[in-house]
Amino acid sequence: MPTVSCDKQDLFDALNKEYTTEEFDQLCFQFGVELDGDTTNDPSRDPSERPALKIDIGANRYDLLCVEGISQALNVYNRRLSAPRYKVLPPTTKVVVKDSTSSVRPYFAAAILRGVQFTPRRYQSFIALQDKLHANLCRNRSLVAIGTHDYSKIQGPFTYEGLKPEEIEFVPLNQTTVLNGKNLVEYYSPVKHLARFLPLISNSPVYPVVLDSQRRVCSLPPIINSDLSKISLDTRDVFIECTATDKVKLEIVLNTMVTMFSRYCEEPFSVEAVEIVSEHNDCSRVTPKLEPTLFKAEVAYLNSVCGLDLPANEVCEYLERMMLDAKPDPENSKLLNVYVPATRADILHQCDIMEDLAIAYGYDNLKHTYPGQSITHGQPYPINQLSDVIRREIALAGWSEVMPFTLCSHDENYAWLRKTDDSLAIELGNPKTQEFQVVRSSLLPGILKTIRENRGHALPIKIFEVSDVAFIDRTKESLTRNERHICAAYVGQTSGFELIHGLLDRIMAMLHTRRITTPKTDLEAGFWIEPVDDPTYFPGRCAAIYFRKESGKEGLRVGTFGVLHPLVLEKFQLASVASVVEMNLWPWL
Repeated sequence: MPTVSCDKQDLFDALNKEYTTEEFDQLCFQFGVELDGDTTNDPSRDPSERPALKIDIGANRYDLLCVEGISQALNVYNRRLSAPRYKVLPPTTKVVVKDSTSSVRPYFAAAILRGVQFTPRRYQSFIALQDKLHANLCRNRSLVAIGTHDYSKIQGPFTYEGLKPEEIEFVPLNQTTVLNGKNLVEYYSPVKHLARFLPLISNSPVYPVVLDSQRRVCSLPPIINSDLSKISLDTRDVFIECTATDKVKLEIVLNTMVTMFSRYCEEPFSVEAVEIVSEHNDCSRVTPKLEPTLFKAEVAYLNSVCGLDLPANEVCEYLERMMLDAKPDPENSKLLNVYVPATRADILHQCDIMEDLAIAYGYDNLKHTYPGQSITHGQPYPINQLSDVIRREIALAGWSEVMPFTLCSHDENYAWLRKTDDSLAIELGNPKTQEFQVVRSSLLPGILKTIRENRGHALPIKIFEVSDVAFIDRTKESLTRNERHICAAYVGQTSGFELIHGLLDRIMAMLHTRRITTPKTDLEAGFWIEPVDDPTYFPGRCAAIYFRKESGKEGLRVGTFGVLHPLVLEKFQLASVASVVEMNLWPWL
């Protein structure tokens, strides 16, 4: 949960009431947020600093990330004020989005706040909201980056385009030296708070840049703005631009910025739109869009989940406390038309409206009831239940369970096991280390790495794992599938085929699976083994495991077992002989 630090006196002035810490804590609890702390009596607070309230809010309540949003929401909740109506003024400038940005940060939106009256604390709150959004919703600027500019220092119309690094020259924010795009990356690499954003564009052949009508650089998103358009306490017109790789979050971020601070405009709660002309798809649009979104909610659903029996008009009154404009549907008395403002991006379904009704009514006022007929009894998934039984039996046989990483390197998954790449392993798009490149498609690499790290222990080493592996599967909705495997390894001076064969027989006995000696003529349910050439195993010391679940059905190959090839042992730095078994458990379900 994000924590927002609010100036205590400013917040109480906005609420038009002085609260004790206990009273404000209770108000926060009723509203669904949490008072994390009050620095009034904190001995570590600098005497020159004003007391602050630290409030924990829900991660999806972006409208509460600043004191302006919190005070507005609490005033509406306390019925002191009505929810504001936002007005979008016609655009007076435009931004042309060039097709050259499509490969780096393709989405763009902008707005202008006219006649803003900044004070030092308002200005600080304005900057803090940007930082909170960057760290939270924007995922450290990877999804959305916000740029704010003094509109009086730049001149529209603007262009947003991708240029080669050496073609971009400007003075970065709070600097005096002119840098080009290439030098800027080198210059800010040692600067900790900006260096983490450099990889977002540093490997791109072009950098995104916002230019005014005189081709002066306004910003180099998502890294830094130009010193040319730096805002200050004297700024009256604020140009806000957002670049993004996610269109939905782009709109949420821009809407949050302008709705929170449009209250300080010369005409409160008014925002001047900007025309966006995109060369990507030869279209133009106007941003921001601040019209409420219509949701349909069932009165019976809202009441039943909350255990209430309120008429539609009364439900609407409670929802207004949460800044939701609700009215009974004129065509269907069982439905409500709920108009969700642009500030409430967290409302996605009528269940979210139900939660707001419960908060407005008061959780403490809801009737206490027992589950009654709705009580359920949990039970494990069959595959998990089977896995637990197998774990217990193998452990009782003297083997130790291990839990290696789910990720491994590409070589460990294929080359080190002397296998060819079958293109079925799920590869990570941007692996941080060479050790974690793919999701394992076999449990064997993790088992062998565990033995490698414990090779100083006394022999024999007998370990096993029962866990999932994953494969690419284009037939599934998720394009992947999981399989539950069991893998066991015996490492010692006398490790042989017969030892791992014995463990396999024990597993099959526990699964009540009979051994079939003549699979071509005996079509009953059961398992059998057949010699097989597998490069992972020593020639002549490997067998495939087949399983027939129902009589008369065709058998499935479910696994292999045998003695590992010396080259596999060499790759994993093992000096002793190892015999292993790996088998898929899903066919038994």
